[in-house]
Formats: sequence, structure tokens, C-alpha cells
Amino acid sequence: MSTSNINIRVDSKVKEEAEELFNKIGMNMSTAMNVFLRQSIRYGGIPFEIRLNEANEITRATIDDVENNRNLSKSFDNIKELMEDLNA
Repeated sequence: MSTSNINIRVDSKVKEEAEELFNKIGMNMSTAMNVFLRQSIRYGGIPFEIRLNEANEITRATIDDVENNRNLSKSFDNIKELMEDLNA
């Protein structure tokens, strides 16, 4: 099997942390990158979810409600009060 070189630029800290992680699981960077590339081929894309870490409209509204003490459920001091309210 012939091999090819790939040159990529990556933040130095990211490279250090990745190398440390891969070493802990018995891999070097080259092996880890080969695993990623093979999994990408098998998966037919990036083998994990990539998305923005932003809350959707419902989540933002819910966070706003909690921060402003709106639409919160009733609180109870004990289970007996909770059960009485549930059975009411």
C-alpha cells in the first residue's frame, strides 16, 4: 500500500492536547488521523455531529422564563404536598 503525506495547520495547544490524548489510548497522531479518515469514508461524512452550540427559540424563551421567574412550576416543601397537588 502506498502512502501520501498530508500537511495541516493546527493550533499548537490543540496539537499538544490531542497528542497527549492519543498517546494515552496507544495511538500516535498519524494513526488517529487515519482512524478519522477511514471512519469518515465508512460513514459517508464527518463521523460525528457538527453544529452551532446555540439555543433554539424555545430554549431561549425557557431560559428567559427561568431567569425572570415566569411560567415556573409550583414548588413543594415535602412529598405529601406534592402528592396532594397531583391528586387534586
